Amino acid sequence: MRIVRSNDRRALARLMQSRQSNLAEAEAVARGILQDVRRHGDAALVRYTRKFDGVDLRAQGFTVSRREIRAAYRQVPDGFIAAVRAAAKNIRAVALRQLPRAWKCETARGVEIRQVVRPLERVACYVPGGRFPLPSTLMMSVIPAQVAGVRVVLVTSPRPAPAVLVAADLLSVEKIYRLGGAQAIAAFAFGTESVPRVDKIVGPGNRFVAAAKKSVAGECGIDFVAGPSELVIAGARGRPEWIAADLIAQAEHDPDAVAVLVTPSRRLALEVQAAVSAALKKLPLPVAQKSLARQGAIILTKNAGEAIELLNRLAPEHLTLLDDADDWLGRVQSAGSIFLGGWSPVAAGDYASGTNHILPTGGVARLRGGLSAADFVKTITVQELDRRGLRQLRRAIVKLAETEGLKAHAYSVETRFTSDGSTP
Repeated sequence: MRIVRSNDRRALARLMQSRQSNLAEAEAVARGILQDVRRHGDAALVRYTRKFDGVDLRAQGFTVSRREIRAAYRQVPDGFIAAVRAAAKNIRAVALRQLPRAWKCETARGVEIRQVVRPLERVACYVPGGRFPLPSTLMMSVIPAQVAGVRVVLVTSPRPAPAVLVAADLLSVEKIYRLGGAQAIAAFAFGTESVPRVDKIVGPGNRFVAAAKKSVAGECGIDFVAGPSELVIAGARGRPEWIAADLIAQAEHDPDAVAVLVTPSRRLALEVQAAVSAALKKLPLPVAQKSLARQGAIILTKNAGEAIELLNRLAPEHLTLLDDADDWLGRVQSAGSIFLGGWSPVAAGDYASGTNHILPTGGVARLRGGLSAADFVKTITVQELDRRGLRQLRRAIVKLAETEGLKAHAYSVETRFTSDGSTP
């Protein structure tokens, strides 16, 4: 990993740019697939699934059978089921806390305002296929939806791995589709003969999945458009071997993953650089090596204040604050998920601590946090006024309506005090 000084504007600009997912080319491809699936439905899904995944949907079916799920139980490692149950318990506990609550208040005498919370009807949870099976991603998307009360929670994954099938079954998912890529997004956004249209699609995927989600966002709800995964570790004191291990763990996700240490300590910078080199000599991780060579960096700042300023500019997906940086938390304005201290590796949040690992990337943490149960509900306001309450607001409503030139709005209030013969 290279060490970059904070005043090296060119190097920092390259780092910021590397975090942005370039979807231009992918959007053009995804747009054609979306249009094809919209027009030709199942026939298009069959063609694309055979082409990209080598699966014949006509022969194998659009959804995974009970026989396949039973067979999957024989293929997962010992202890896997217990691990899923332990992680699911914690994820569920956190999701319950995240749900918006119903409430009621009186803004004036005779004016009662309520909020009611209603779940979405049907959602699709996308679980990537790729190089690794990701049952953890399935849990992170399915459990919050279930906690929110979504009636129909569907899972889709290209060539779903046994671990994904078992995890879905343990969570009582009724249907698992063997669809992936932009064609899966199109299917659930528009609906086909065999795939129902959903209210929302959530979950990470490759750039074609991200491009497709971006394109359908006007017709179907999505969580957000995710780019390459990223981690920033910040502080001046910590165990170099642990920091190096976390950076390498982040880098093994993908050749485009971003792993960065921000520190005002030159000593720590050099120690971590050496620890990363030593660890990579022991671990045969070509993807991590490529990622760290391209996007990995150790940024040396002048002081803690400059480091915090940089963190807020980066708004990283994952942010680890080392033991000496715990007090920085109050000054951090944007991050997808924060990990405090040396005993809080990102891997804990990836799997079993209970927080969600489906998080905004590329600086989108400036705008929103990670996926939560709140993403699967609608909050609806309810108001009830009696005669006294409306009379108190009458003058303000009428004046504002007249100022805006909306005479019928004013009339709709005034008529309630004149049409029944009462005094205006």
